[in-house]
Amino acid sequence: MSADAARLYARAMPGLSIRELHDFLDEPGHLLRLGTVDPEGLPRVVPIWFLFDDGKLWFTPRAKSAWLNDLRASPAVCCTIDETTGAMRKLVARGRAVLEHDLGDDDLWRDRYRTIACRYTPPEFADAYLRDTIDEPRALYSLTLADAAVATWRMPVRPGENPLAVWASHYYHR
Repeated sequence: MSADAARLYARAMPGLSIRELHDFLDEPGHLLRLGTVDPEGLPRVVPIWFLFDDGKLWFTPRAKSAWLNDLRASPAVCCTIDETTGAMRKLVARGRAVLEHDLGDDDLWRDRYRTIACRYTPPEFADAYLRDTIDEPRALYSLTLADAAVATWRMPVRPGENPLAVWASHYYHR
């Protein structure tokens, strides 16, 4: 490694390992901010509940969600999941969402929806919520991270890391 490359690497914000990324995505409480494109070509970003399972981000638009119409018109999405304290871990994934189950197939995947709800609420509330909204159809979409363009990063918080390394290496001119 050249001296210039070593200096650049020392200034570059660290990314997340696969294990760190999976641990982060498995933690309850983080929201996924889903970016879609509406029929007029304007961006739409919505904060939503999600589940990370089997290498995929799973999310569920309701029948009357504007972003369901966006996904039907174009499956191109950008997902961000981040935190604002501590290591400020972040994920950006760009790719094409896959419709796993359309509206009306809710009974086939209701257990997955319960798992999603339990990430954000106590099980008793999740069960009451599901009972109260059982007649409101949802679709189930996924984004496979292995098929997406994925970037991760975090603040340099470990011993030996440069505390000033808060930019990705591609932001530097040299």
